[in-house]
Amino acid sequence: MKLLRRYNAGFSFFEIMIAIIIIGILAAVVIPEIQDRSQQAKEAAAKETLQIMRNAIGCYAAKNGGIAPGYPNNNPTLPGPLEGTFYLKMLKNGYITTRPENPFNHLTTIKMIKNDNPLPVAATGQYGWIYKPLIKTFKIDWLGTDSQGISYYDY
Repeated sequence: MKLLRRYNAGFSFFEIMIAIIIIGILAAVVIPEIQDRSQQAKEAAAKETLQIMRNAIGCYAAKNGGIAPGYPNNNPTLPGPLEGTFYLKMLKNGYITTRPENPFNHLTTIKMIKNDNPLPVAATGQYGWIYKPLIKTFKIDWLGTDSQGISYYDY
């Protein structure tokens, strides 16, 4: 009489558990590395955007008698500065091609600081950017510190 062997086509519970454990260990190693890279990419994008905007503001001011963009009719004594005026002057004159986006909160809005008001002590995260044309200061509005321990607001 011929003995028939019975072959199981599936995996045993033990084999499945070993595979899940290996996948879990790999995920524990890879996920933090991916998150760090994502954070570093956002930090690099923020620094680059700030540099571009600061250069564009400087170029605009150099061509307009030292007056930074944002003031209606380029007159710092008029009420303002205004976000719409800032973007209109910067976009229309080719200093920037698009409204910059804060890479952390994805906002393009700017908190405009009037001549007689001080810059905020800290970021709030409610805007994309903070700008005071009187002193040509353009900052990111994001809380916290980067991977090097530097405050985003101090970029």
